[in-house]
Amino acid sequence: MSDYRFAVLDVAAEPYAMAPQLTARLGIEETTGQRIHAITLRCQVRIEPQRRRYDPAEEERLRGLFGERERWADTVKPFQWMQCHTTVQGFTGRTEADLALPCTYDLEVIGSRYLHALDAGDVPLTFLFSGTVFTRGSTGFGVEQIPWSCEARHSLPVAVWRQMIESYYPNTGWLRIGSDVLTELAAYRARHGLVSWDETMQKLLTAADGPAR
Repeated sequence: MSDYRFAVLDVAAEPYAMAPQLTARLGIEETTGQRIHAITLRCQVRIEPQRRRYDPAEEERLRGLFGERERWADTVKPFQWMQCHTTVQGFTGRTEADLALPCTYDLEVIGSRYLHALDAGDVPLTFLFSGTVFTRGSTGFGVEQIPWSCEARHSLPVAVWRQMIESYYPNTGWLRIGSDVLTELAAYRARHGLVSWDETMQKLLTAADGPAR
């Protein structure tokens, strides 16, 4: 029976993808010397927020996800960030492969909300691997499944994620709203002769904060 070991060597911002993407460089080892023809590799990537500390500003921005600070012992739990896959070419012993991590800046997605709230430090990730391995067998080839116990941890610098987002959305963000709300915003913008959505939002925020000042 083959024995597999996985490691995440690095995660970098991908500058030339069609959409926001990080790329994980994987180290894959088969320890028995079995010749591997190919692997169809699947991966579930989880964020483990309980494995890092947060400053007061980050805690404030994370209230929408985890509630008040005194509840965090119960609410700060690992959550799935994404699922992804790749094909690994044949090797014997050890090889490296790239795993594309497609990202979104949609702040309705829990992973994006969490990452957007962080200022610095690292994001604790766990990669859970599964998939099918094609090997040489007694009838010409064999098929094995990657054990569910195969996983690897990696600390992703927040700066790497911010670098990626900035390259695709320079000095901007992405916010999804309902069509009815968008219609009302457009009408408000027209009524007040506002020239941009930024100006429209700023005027609304100023009006909302006015009575409290």
